Amino acid sequence: MKKFIITTIIVLCALTGTQAQRIKGSDTMLPLSQKEAENFMKANPSQTVTVTGGGSGVGISALVEGTTDLAQSSRKIKFDEKQKLQQGGKTVKEIIAAYDALAIVIHPENKVNNLTREQLEGIFTGKIKNWKEVGGSDMRIIPYSRETSSGTYEFFKEHVLKNKNYVNGIMSMPATGAIIQSISQTKGAIGYVGLAYLNKDVKAIHVSYDAGKKYVEPSIANAKNGSYPIVRPLFYYYVTSSESKVKSFINYVLSDTGQKIVTDIGFITVK
Repeated sequence: MKKFIITTIIVLCALTGTQAQRIKGSDTMLPLSQKEAENFMKANPSQTVTVTGGGSGVGISALVEGTTDLAQSSRKIKFDEKQKLQQGGKTVKEIIAAYDALAIVIHPENKVNNLTREQLEGIFTGKIKNWKEVGGSDMRIIPYSRETSSGTYEFFKEHVLKNKNYVNGIMSMPATGAIIQSISQTKGAIGYVGLAYLNKDVKAIHVSYDAGKKYVEPSIANAKNGSYPIVRPLFYYYVTSSESKVKSFINYVLSDTGQKIVTDIGFITVK
């Protein structure tokens, strides 16, 4: 039955002239790609775009396997992933769709407002275990992270933890929304999310990368002016042989209209 349904969709697309595109990967990019796809399809009725998450690694694996047309990723493609594509006779193209500031979030009732990079490293590697060690209440710290397939997990490890290992037994969440929900319900919790996911249910920490001389709030303005230190590009990857299929969507995302959506969602434009 499943095979029949897929075949029917393909036949219908051929009969109606509809071109279907698949996007898969980064949960950070999920709200952006969904909104871009929604508006793109309104402007291009003959195009169908489906968007699913799962993590950056999942998206790139799908690109290797040929089960997606675009991989959305919050980290750069790895050397071994490129090798797998090359072994399959595929060349990959990288597009920066937007930039994101990674926010460190805690429960709104937690009185801590500022943390240095070194303190964050201590918290997420398990050296700092209680909020009183960083100016807070006598309360156990419960760190949350994304799962290992997440580009956000890897970016945080590289740029905040300086490639040190996360503490054993860290609470690993399958999606960014799950981190927000867990932290909003757990007074001792701390985690990290893309800027677009910030809401009133969590509090964003001001971060210092100069040993506490200056603490900066995560915001679009501070990411743009370079004062907030944890900023990363967000990527689309596709196989060059599929360029004609995905180019119209990529061009839309990079257009003034598409970049306005980037701003509206809460990310930073490429221009």
